[in-house]
Amino acid sequence: MKKNIVLFLSLTATTFSACNFVSEPKPIKENTEAVEMHNSQNSLDWQGTYEGTLPCADCEGIKTTLQLNEDNTYALTQEYIGRNTFNETGTFAWDSSGSWITLSSNNMKFKVGENVLFALDMEGKVITGELADHYQLKKIGE
Repeated sequence: MKKNIVLFLSLTATTFSACNFVSEPKPIKENTEAVEMHNSQNSLDWQGTYEGTLPCADCEGIKTTLQLNEDNTYALTQEYIGRNTFNETGTFAWDSSGSWITLSSNNMKFKVGENVLFALDMEGKVITGELADHYQLKKIGE
């Protein structure tokens, strides 16, 4: 009878320990590859022609047309209304975040948005305030 009780207790202990068995979690394999972040450069259809009239200190405005090409070249036309028109071509460079561009020949900077370029101030900041809408070039149809 003692053998039966010992056997019974052993089987019961084994059964309960099997039910409470918790396996060690497997370590999560870390992905060491950098996750590519979405930004204007790789997420938007930024190539194309943008137009707008930018404010001018001593004229009615600067009618601006900027063509951005896939190979990071551009063509810029600036008509100082009632005065001269200037044309230039060059290359542009993306900043490290892929959010804004700088034109090579005149260092103009633009934040690239969905179908719009926002002219940036000398410090590279988006212009805010009452005239903010006047510092935008809108993408025109293709």
